[in-house]
Amino acid sequence: MTISVNQLEEARRALDAPLYADVRGDLAVSFEFFPPKNEKMEEQLWDAVRTLEPLGPEFVSVTYGAGGTTRERTHGTVARIQRETSLSAAAHLTCVEATREEIDQVAEGYWAAGVRHIVALRGDPPEQGARFSSPAGGYENAAALVAGLRRLHPFEISVAAYPESHPDSASTAADLDNLKRKLDAGANRAITQFFFEAETFFRFRDAAAAAGIDAEIVPGIMPVCNFASVQRMSAMCGTAVPAWMGRLFEGLDAHPAARQLVAATVAAELSRRLYAGGVKALHFYTLNRAELAFAICHLLGVRAKAPVAVEAAA
Repeated sequence: MTISVNQLEEARRALDAPLYADVRGDLAVSFEFFPPKNEKMEEQLWDAVRTLEPLGPEFVSVTYGAGGTTRERTHGTVARIQRETSLSAAAHLTCVEATREEIDQVAEGYWAAGVRHIVALRGDPPEQGARFSSPAGGYENAAALVAGLRRLHPFEISVAAYPESHPDSASTAADLDNLKRKLDAGANRAITQFFFEAETFFRFRDAAAAAGIDAEIVPGIMPVCNFASVQRMSAMCGTAVPAWMGRLFEGLDAHPAARQLVAATVAAELSRRLYAGGVKALHFYTLNRAELAFAICHLLGVRAKAPVAVEAAA
């Protein structure tokens, strides 16, 4: 049997790549949740929170629905996490459908509840596909929101970044200019929209550095719970879904356990490649499901900081 030079090179590359067991576990991780709509979803959320809490994340964030539709539920979820867990909770806050005074009041409520971290976003209009329009007396964009929060209290502030550009941006350069304005206004870090190939992030990181951005940029990782749903979300936010991913998940609709294994493997490999490229912090979009994020963190060497509760055998 003849082995080609290319095959030897591939074998050498595979042998040189670090095994997951060799990852030192020095990653900082954070997790995103969304506020529950009903009692069953609330139970799922708190199961996820309690499962991931022992991993000692830097923070956990709670999303804000389009048009501010989940404002009260977001506030209640964030306040409860801050009050009842050891986690540092971060609240999403947007510019949509509210005046500056109303948004400032929400931020003041978070500060009074002990919440010190805000994820400041422009936000999406209530109607899908509609263009954002700042309401009368409202914050016109995320940079203005960051500046407004800075005037209120010394919040820790995260903002969004888009490795493949925000769909509303006129160009990649304009998108980077907008990110720089948000950071210059006082944001501490940027968290990226999800993407599926490490090279996408590295190209973006290089472009951001060339644009004079030196703040921390944390990759956002979306484990694929449902491939069709991820395709829809990706189309809405301009994220490219590589053809190889479609081939990997093909035929798994009727095999949820196998789909979970493939999803964890894909996201863990993306995370490992980012780590190999110098990334030391990852943000996981959990969709209120803990097992995938927990498995990926375990593969990357992130272990519980405290014992994970185990039910006694019957």
